[in-house]
Amino acid sequence: VQLQASGGGLVQTGGSLRLSCAASGGTFSRYLMGWFRQAPGMEREFVARISWGTTSYADSVKGRFTISRDDAKNTVYLQMNSLKPEDTAVYSCRAQYGAHDYWGQGTQVTVSS
Repeated sequence: VQLQASGGGLVQTGGSLRLSCAASGGTFSRYLMGWFRQAPGMEREFVARISWGTTSYADSVKGRFTISRDDAKNTVYLQMNSLKPEDTAVYSCRAQYGAHDYWGQGTQVTVSS
């Protein structure tokens, strides 16, 4: 499975962005899909995941971010609202199914104060 993330950019505090992660080469609907992020000098951290109708979020993004998927388009999305400077990071998507675990390249999100 190949994952291609896009949609990052520079936004002001309070702004919004929508990230997309397009998958190819596998049966997308089988996969648990997730978003993670890594800020400079920090460990990579979980942001959100979606699987077969169930979603979960990190406490830091609850109420501001929404993960969704379109299995017909083999794509998972992350709608990010009310962005804060501390959301600045490289965001990566992940696909998991059984022992299969794939990561995409990241997309940079920068929130200016």
